[in-house]
Amino acid sequence: MLYRWGYLQGVTELRLVHVEMVNAWFADRVHTIPTTNETVRDLSPMHQMTQPESATPGTPTRKISASEFDRPLRPMLVKDSIGGLTFVFDPDRKEQMPFKFPKPACEAKPVNDQCSRLLELVKDISSHLDVTALCHKIFLHINEVIAADRYSLFLVHEDSSNEKFLVSQLFDVAEGSTPEETSNNCIRLEWNKGIVGYVAATGEPLNIKDAYEDPRFNAEVDQITGYKTQSILSMPIKNHEEEVVGVAQAINKKCGTNGAFTKKDEKDFAAYLTFCGIVLHKAKVYETSLLENRRNQVLLDLATLIFEEQHSLEVILKKIAATILSFMQAQSCTIFIVDDSSSDSFSSVFHMTSAELGDPSEFQRRSYDTNKINYIFAKYAKSTMETLNISDVSKDTRFTWTSENAESTNKQIKSLLCTPIKNGKKNKVIGVCQLMNKIGETVDKISAFNKNDEQFLEAFAIFCGLGIQNTQMYETVEMAMAKQIVTLEVLSYHASATENETEALQVTAAMTVPSAHSLKLLDFSFSDFDLTEVETTLAAIRMFKDLNFLQNFQMKYEVLCRWILSVKKNYRRHVAYHNWRHAFNTAQCMFAVLKSGKIQNKLTDLEILALIIATLSHDLDHRGVNNAFIKRSEHPLAQLYCHSMMEHHHFDQCVMILNSPGNQILSGLSLDEYKMTLKMIEQAILATDLAIYIKRREEFFDLVKTNQFDWEVKSHKELLMAMLMTACDVSAITKPWPVQQKTAELVATEFFEQGDKEREELKIEPIDLMNREKCDQIPSMQVGFIDAICLKLYEALAEISEACLPLLEGCRNNRKNWEMLATQKLVNGEKK
Repeated sequence: MLYRWGYLQGVTELRLVHVEMVNAWFADRVHTIPTTNETVRDLSPMHQMTQPESATPGTPTRKISASEFDRPLRPMLVKDSIGGLTFVFDPDRKEQMPFKFPKPACEAKPVNDQCSRLLELVKDISSHLDVTALCHKIFLHINEVIAADRYSLFLVHEDSSNEKFLVSQLFDVAEGSTPEETSNNCIRLEWNKGIVGYVAATGEPLNIKDAYEDPRFNAEVDQITGYKTQSILSMPIKNHEEEVVGVAQAINKKCGTNGAFTKKDEKDFAAYLTFCGIVLHKAKVYETSLLENRRNQVLLDLATLIFEEQHSLEVILKKIAATILSFMQAQSCTIFIVDDSSSDSFSSVFHMTSAELGDPSEFQRRSYDTNKINYIFAKYAKSTMETLNISDVSKDTRFTWTSENAESTNKQIKSLLCTPIKNGKKNKVIGVCQLMNKIGETVDKISAFNKNDEQFLEAFAIFCGLGIQNTQMYETVEMAMAKQIVTLEVLSYHASATENETEALQVTAAMTVPSAHSLKLLDFSFSDFDLTEVETTLAAIRMFKDLNFLQNFQMKYEVLCRWILSVKKNYRRHVAYHNWRHAFNTAQCMFAVLKSGKIQNKLTDLEILALIIATLSHDLDHRGVNNAFIKRSEHPLAQLYCHSMMEHHHFDQCVMILNSPGNQILSGLSLDEYKMTLKMIEQAILATDLAIYIKRREEFFDLVKTNQFDWEVKSHKELLMAMLMTACDVSAITKPWPVQQKTAELVATEFFEQGDKEREELKIEPIDLMNREKCDQIPSMQVGFIDAICLKLYEALAEISEACLPLLEGCRNNRKNWEMLATQKLVNGEKK
């Protein structure tokens, strides 16, 4: 919706209008004013500034010329309370006013008649916006009072250098004239020259009985038109700040003594001109709002162009150059991109001429060449971070020319405007935009860039900086993603088991894979200490076989062998506890829970598959430190994930191996099954984070305690699977005492190594659990761990399935042993 400003007695009101009428009014109101010092009237039709738009496809449509804004406006970039740009919407419509031509009379009008006409005038001012029509009507009202032969209205204007001059808005208003007739001709008058210029400069009225006796009068107009000027009443029109905004002039008093204007005429003229001041103020608000809207629309169009394309720097710079050239009317536009690796050079230069706007395909990316494109100005703008505006390059003494063809280069460049393009923080120059040779009134004429051009180019540079930076960032991300893909390919190749290793395991497994019974895989008291590395891999194959994964999910034997070896290979050998052996023990415990604990028939095949894969993969690439250390050391993993850093990393490694060529054991699943399985694997691995376990366990304990656990409820089953992962992860606490003691030593070794790193690298004192100096407190800490983490969990699992009772009994037995050691203050299982 569009708005306009209406002004009545100092109060601003909003009124609805039509866009078409606004545009028509704007086209009528904005004109090119000749810059010569002529004071004669120009009888030719006024030349409007708007240029025909190019119909060439691909060329940005210039909705308005930059020169139309060569007048005082508010700063180009104004921020609102939240830091955003303020945009003024298109104002209102042009409405036709009924014009009546009352006859002048030297006799006084009745008071009631004057009041009626005055009220009619006030009503017109409050409801209409057309300056020409309103002022014409005011003059007709004035004519009834002072009865002059002709009236003229001159408005104060300022150019881009803040120099004031006057331009006729109405000229020779007479009885029977129309607004169109009296506004057809445009006359420019210099400030403080002539009668009108004097009144405008001093703010004082002039009442001249004989114009030819006043030295300020210019008789040239009379000589051209044959009209005889005798008496003149010229008065200033002021705004609410007492600034002169226009001058009204009445010529040749029709009646009275000697055809001269009286003191009463001065008083009446001044009274009516107050209404002209209101009209002009309202018009200024309107026109300023309209121009602000057009100006902001130009910036919005540029922003739209910029942010539509963020894939290619070359394409976005082409659009920027084309848009700036189309709007700013320069002969050429050059955009320099700063080279980050060198403080004194540019990585690339994009150049476009106005001739290339007709065929954007001609735009070429050109490496910067001192023989064709001079970059000394761009380097100056980059180093100073300020806009450079040179009206005549040949006369500028700031730059020395050292190139062989400096003379020819100077001849090619007449006027120049160069501004730095900064990054989003405004603390670094990422490019420079350079315009050369502003096109004047004719194509052959070169003009200087003015302050208005500087403002626009600086505003353009802000949007261009954002667009360039975003595009560069996009290209950087794309390159990083490409490098990541290559890196993953390399890592997956080296992370995968070799063909020889896979073939050896496959041959061995084909000959014999020990039974689960012989390997004691079904026992909760299982220990891997007596197994070789090869036997652990064979045992993993056995679990997959006994759970019917090969048949149910069409797994190839070779792929399974390679996957198991690849998982084993991606556990770090130097880590004391969280290594392949720990993962294998966790998987064995899950296998025992499913088989011996009688949980298998309660879960689906996909759920069981997800649990076994998750247990074998849940600590992949463990570094021997916990999440707290990762966060405190500001490791890159802490930047990737906000919580459960290591667990997320373990899952990522799991997915990488599953997707590596030759390791795709899930290739027999449908797409939906594959997605579902991956989701369950992710949830299961994340569940091994004790922080997550502590948050969720009370819900599980309450369900079991109140006998509300239901196998048919999906959320209950998911919760149970998470609890099973923790139970198997810490299942070493349920093993026979000798196995438990040896495992505790491995855990303590890893924890103490982390504590040493915290002292050396982070300069902090480790907690007791990881403090080598507190090793005598291991028994008491183990008791605390069992009470805080393990006991309730195994009690709940025993409630779910009595067959899981051995886990609880083993945990209780180990608690008694640790408590006994803590009481006796024994270390490493021996009495002191």
